[in-house]
Amino acid sequence: MTIVASGPSASAIAPAPADGKGVGPLLRAWRERRRISQLELALRADSSARHISFIETGRSRPSEEMVLRLAEHLDVPVRERNSLLLAAGYAPHYPETPLDDPALDALRDGMERLIQGYEPYPALVVDASYTVVAANRGIAMLLDGVPEKLLTPAPNAMRLTLHPEGLAPRIRNLREWRGHLLAQMDRQIALQRSERLRALYEEVAAYPVPEDAHDDEDGEPAGTVAYFALPMRIEHDGRVLSFVSSISTFNTPMDVTVAELAIETFLPADPATAKYLHTLAG
Repeated sequence: MTIVASGPSASAIAPAPADGKGVGPLLRAWRERRRISQLELALRADSSARHISFIETGRSRPSEEMVLRLAEHLDVPVRERNSLLLAAGYAPHYPETPLDDPALDALRDGMERLIQGYEPYPALVVDASYTVVAANRGIAMLLDGVPEKLLTPAPNAMRLTLHPEGLAPRIRNLREWRGHLLAQMDRQIALQRSERLRALYEEVAAYPVPEDAHDDEDGEPAGTVAYFALPMRIEHDGRVLSFVSSISTFNTPMDVTVAELAIETFLPADPATAKYLHTLAG
């Protein structure tokens, strides 16, 4: 199963509105969000607290190099580094290449090989708003029976997982796993202030939870499995499979689209799940 989205990455990560105009208030908003003092930021950026103060109040216009340096030390998302540059009067530094552009052929091929090589275990690639851009056969196996309306035109991993017609009814520890996913999204929103992500959060958080949903251990003999991380326990073809997820991103991305991609892999959390998946793969 492979899904590749065309066009640029769908998410637009934007900081909370700052009072005033220009790059200074935006930098101050990011600094306060990261809970870093002017002095600490100055030390990191090889500057002075006085200069940082002047930049934030608009008394000094930072150079292009200084904007990028401050953005790096504030861990500002790549998309918003371009916004900071524009606010300071400079051209964007990072391109935003559509994922289906020939320039990203090597990237797409690499991601496909990576997630296919992970089979029979599930793996997928999502953008910053959890739109699925690629998935392997392990994911297709988990999605067996999910209605087509949730799979087209561009499936969203959070909707697929938490929608009442998606995977939610089959997740045995739904309340616990749902809480984990919502907390994950909430942390992202707190750091990135994405309006698109906030809208998605409000949508999936409003999905009804079945009255009989619970965090059970039915069918799991007590003491036989010592989970090393919170698992997703999901029913499939009469069995309960357990997975632990891991998320990877690209190191030092130089493109907005690439910066907003994440590869999520699902590792079997117990020997029975691993054995079952290898049996299915033949």
